Amino acid sequence: MTETVVPRLHQWMIETREYERQEARRGRRHAYQELVPERTALVVVDMVPFFVAEGDYARGIVPNIQELAGTLRDLGGTVAWVLPGRTEITAVTEEFLGADIAKMFSESGGTGPLRDRVWREFDVQDEDLIVEKTAASAFFPGRCDLSDLLEARGVDTVLITGTVANVCCESTARDASTLGYRVLMVADANAARRDQDLNATLHTVYRTFGDVRPTTEVLNLLTSSNPTHQARLDP
Repeated sequence: MTETVVPRLHQWMIETREYERQEARRGRRHAYQELVPERTALVVVDMVPFFVAEGDYARGIVPNIQELAGTLRDLGGTVAWVLPGRTEITAVTEEFLGADIAKMFSESGGTGPLRDRVWREFDVQDEDLIVEKTAASAFFPGRCDLSDLLEARGVDTVLITGTVANVCCESTARDASTLGYRVLMVADANAARRDQDLNATLHTVYRTFGDVRPTTEVLNLLTSSNPTHQARLDP
């Protein structure tokens, strides 16, 4: 562990007026009142050393993602690790980012076996999906295999976690919604550079593309259909 990095969590929020707006529109605060584990996938975006090693907020969300992964896996759901794929440096990319930064991001996913590229604190299992994406979104057509793999497993609900919240996580949530998935962004399992960056994304997703809940509420939704598992979680 890098000693100078102290893991921490964002101070996330949804403004009261947004909760009230949704309650007036649909009669309830949260769109999704239940989660069927077998039809749910935890999508973990870009939790690789390039983003996590020096990221205090990225390090802070690791335990929440790990708990979500373990619980959903135990209940028969899917855990999908999405990694940055190596991308070609185009003239537009170089013009926009500059040559050095373009090269850095093109290699951000690392090299070697996919499983070894996931941040070292995670417990990746054989039944998990591990995919690469070559766009910001894991659901952009032709740039990642995730949607096809989830469709084959009968998944209709995705829990979005990872980093960077306002870039690849938000892009993934938007495209998943466009493809017809039930989208739930886990508020305290997404990391950005600043609180205001995360909260802007949570506002956008909650307003237009999906639901937003913290880890504890997501775990309760997952386990409510399995009393035995819930009993093991309760003190």
